[in-house]
Amino acid sequence: MSQAPYKVLILCTGNSARSIIAEYLLRAKGKGGFETYSAGSHPTGRVNPLALWVLQDRYGLDATAARSKSWDEFKAVPFDFVITVCDNARESCPIFPGHPVTAHFGVPDPAAVEGSMEDKQRAFIQAASQLSARLDLFCALPDDQLQTRQVRAIPEQARQAEGTP
Repeated sequence: MSQAPYKVLILCTGNSARSIIAEYLLRAKGKGGFETYSAGSHPTGRVNPLALWVLQDRYGLDATAARSKSWDEFKAVPFDFVITVCDNARESCPIFPGHPVTAHFGVPDPAAVEGSMEDKQRAFIQAASQLSARLDLFCALPDDQLQTRQVRAIPEQARQAEGTP
């Protein structure tokens, strides 16, 4: 492992919602301890406006500079951590140089929710909240515990703390 700041890549399929939310949350929560990036296997080319909304409204974070991009941009970058936030990215995740610690912090896709604007906003709030709880646990790990087993256990620890199965 390298010295902090650790390089973290957060992956999803479209890089329009969950991975963008996680990138900006980790950047803020990590307080300089993580150099964060996000990308997608099949980027949409645009950031979902509700991802920008939830980051600003619930966390006070300005993510207007975010952009949807392909993981191909990062194929030569030696990351310390690669975190997937959707099942598709988890299953098709490429091999990155440097043997990064990999983990899956999967949450339902808020961009897939249909219905009223209130329903969609609620889905984005829930996804951001779940990612936030997992990233809080990730940031709380001391450097000597930033290893595969501890990082991969975070989603289960978050579910237990939330009281969900």
